[in-house]
Amino acid sequence: MPCTNKIGLAADHAGYELKEEVKAQLIARGLQVEDYGCHSAERCDYPDHAHPMGRAIQEGMIERGISICGSGNGISMVLNKYPRVRAALCWNVELAKLAREHNDANVLSLPARFISREEAEAIVSAFLDTAFEGGRHAARVEKIPIH
Repeated sequence: MPCTNKIGLAADHAGYELKEEVKAQLIARGLQVEDYGCHSAERCDYPDHAHPMGRAIQEGMIERGISICGSGNGISMVLNKYPRVRAALCWNVELAKLAREHNDANVLSLPARFISREEAEAIVSAFLDTAFEGGRHAARVEKIPIH
């Protein structure tokens, strides 16, 4: 059974430092964090950490996550292979809000090399605090997975 108070985190070496800062923010908000790595700044490959989080969402063990790599692109590409994942690359607050409101994104992907810690904190807050609007957007979201 999924825990709505639990959020996954996945990153590569380029996103490690920001992942640790985001992790502290999430814990301060009272969320349980499932950390899929990486666990150091040593070079690693983002798929090795994205796949376990993607599988956890696919299997219903967690409902949402935050992924971080240098550009945010690679890790998003891996996660979006899972039909129940809707990973959105966001580098500002407005994109994070729209990803939630219009796309019901359940994974926020951050580009560690292109945003500051302060920007990341604001983007994460916007992502977590914004609800899906539903309505006309729901039919579109239902068309995303390949069946």
